[in-house]
Amino acid sequence: MTTHPLDSLFATIIARRGAHTGTSYTAKLLAGGPHLCAKKLGEEAVETVIAAVAEDKDALARESADMLYHLSVLWAACGITPDDVYAVLRAREGKSGLDEKASRPKS
Repeated sequence: MTTHPLDSLFATIIARRGAHTGTSYTAKLLAGGPHLCAKKLGEEAVETVIAAVAEDKDALARESADMLYHLSVLWAACGITPDDVYAVLRAREGKSGLDEKASRPKS
C-alpha cells in the first residue's frame, strides 16, 4: 500500500517539530503556535485564489501545494492529524453537500 503524499508531508512536519527554528521553517511556524500557522495559511489561500482567478494552472498547482503544506502545519499546531480529517470526509461520503450543511448545528 502506498502512502498518500499528504500523509508523508504530515509525517515530515511532525518530525521537524523539535528542530531548531533557525534551520527549519516548519519548526519556526510551529513555535509560533496556531495563530501564526493560521495567518500563514490565510496568506497562502489568498495566493491560491489569485492564481485560480488568473487562470494560471502552473501557479495554481504551486500555490495549492503551499496551501496544503500550511494547512498541514496548522493541523499539527492544533493537535489534529490527516486521519481526523479523513474520518470527517468518510462520514460525509454519499451525502449531498446541501444536506450535510443543513445538518450542522446552527451557531
